[in-house]
Amino acid sequence: MIVYRNFRIHASRHLPGLADNHICKNMHGHTFNITVYISGEINKKTGFVIDFYDVDIIFNKYIHSKIDHKILNDVDGLENPSSENLTKWIWDNLNNHISGLYKIKVSEDFGTGIIYQPK
Repeated sequence: MIVYRNFRIHASRHLPGLADNHICKNMHGHTFNITVYISGEINKKTGFVIDFYDVDIIFNKYIHSKIDHKILNDVDGLENPSSENLTKWIWDNLNNHISGLYKIKVSEDFGTGIIYQPK
């Protein structure tokens, strides 16, 4: 079974690897919608795959507190904070803390997004 939890963060960034005339080379902000997917079996005692309260605590400690209302370029490991790099960074920072982490989805606006699901 796969369960998921949605989160939202607000952050700014500039993408240093782009051409000088690209609009995203300049500082700009996004509201990022992040979905954390977790795969596992239903625990017979709790009835949960994972307690969403536990997911909230882990996400807030390892992700939200580090990137919400921050300049992403100033965060270790996000010197080039494309949405692709951000998605992988989120995975890397959650993977050791959420058993059964299945995939991460990040959307910076309606109609665009990144899904990271290592094999």
